[in-house]
Amino acid sequence: MHRTTLAALAASATLLLAACAPMGGGKPGASSAQQEANRQTVLAFYEKGLNQKDADAALQYVGNRYVQHNPTAADGPEGFRKFIAFLREKFPKSHSDIKRSFVDGDYVILHVNAVREPGTRGSAIVDIFKLENGKIVEHWDVVQPVPDTAANKNGMF
Repeated sequence: MHRTTLAALAASATLLLAACAPMGGGKPGASSAQQEANRQTVLAFYEKGLNQKDADAALQYVGNRYVQHNPTAADGPEGFRKFIAFLREKFPKSHSDIKRSFVDGDYVILHVNAVREPGTRGSAIVDIFKLENGKIVEHWDVVQPVPDTAANKNGMF
């Protein structure tokens, strides 16, 4: 083969390898099966905890640590139990409707409409969960009230 042909083949192989590499901050080589398992873990955690308000059932999906980045919630299983107890007591009819979910390696992101009082607009929430070995170990969230009126007709979901 000519040098130019070998160089072209090497360049093509490099581009192909780059195109197949994992994107974003996900764990390199995380299989699509593991990513889907991570998604299902977070969805089950959310349903058991936030909607059914059963902290113990939800905590089966949590690892040996639970780092909380929401400044109003404490770390660990006890912090989560306190949050769920607060929901049960103050907002027993609250419900969180997951509009979409995204997975990037060991991270699962949810876009949620959380309604604490039926008949209200609730809040738009983006929840970010980090998993290790298939268990939730870290949580971040961003919360924004759904307004009565908007400058556009696009909606938040």
